[in-house]
Amino acid sequence: MPSDIDAGRRPRRDATANREALLAAAADALAEASDAPLERITSAAGLTRRAFYGHFANRDELVVAVIDVGAARLNAIAADTDDPHAPTAIALLGARLWGAVEHVRVLAGMAVREPYSAHAAEALAPVRDRLRALVERGIADGTVRPDIRPDVLARLVESAAIAVLLEAAVTGIDDAEGRRLVMLAVLGTAGLSWQDSAELIDTAPALAAPAVASGDPTA
Repeated sequence: MPSDIDAGRRPRRDATANREALLAAAADALAEASDAPLERITSAAGLTRRAFYGHFANRDELVVAVIDVGAARLNAIAADTDDPHAPTAIALLGARLWGAVEHVRVLAGMAVREPYSAHAAEALAPVRDRLRALVERGIADGTVRPDIRPDVLARLVESAAIAVLLEAAVTGIDDAEGRRLVMLAVLGTAGLSWQDSAELIDTAPALAAPAVASGDPTA
């Protein structure tokens, strides 16, 4: 027979599982449509609206929580991504973000949608700071194009990566092709020729598929 302690713990475990189910369902729904209705999210999570309000005050609070979860994942990836060669580090960051593509899609959608744009931008500041630092290093050592201001170039590199990630959602690009396209896009924006970009991707050990396939910053 379960003890009183076990019985007391069970609702907390259920509550945690329900919250995680709501966050996962919301991430999936928002990745497809940033205006996904609450009814669709609760249905996908297998919960009622009443159960939903036991975890979040409203849909906006849920969306903010999804943004925070996704940003934490991407920030952790960025913090642990580096290479002495700046273009390799930039390509590796793009490849690892590909591994977290669902989070990227959600955040890309929220970054241009009120009232979440400011929160999304703030939550992703560490990723952008990291990318800018890599760009600045590359400009300083001559491996990244110097004709565009570092802050502007970092934003263009980010946009190039996001464009591939969003295109994949429409065209069904497979995992291997998607990783390669992300790396080609960011390296081309950073100033490498398509030939040099392809050669780097094919020869740099850090960019080999096993090192980036999971999007895990520890890979």
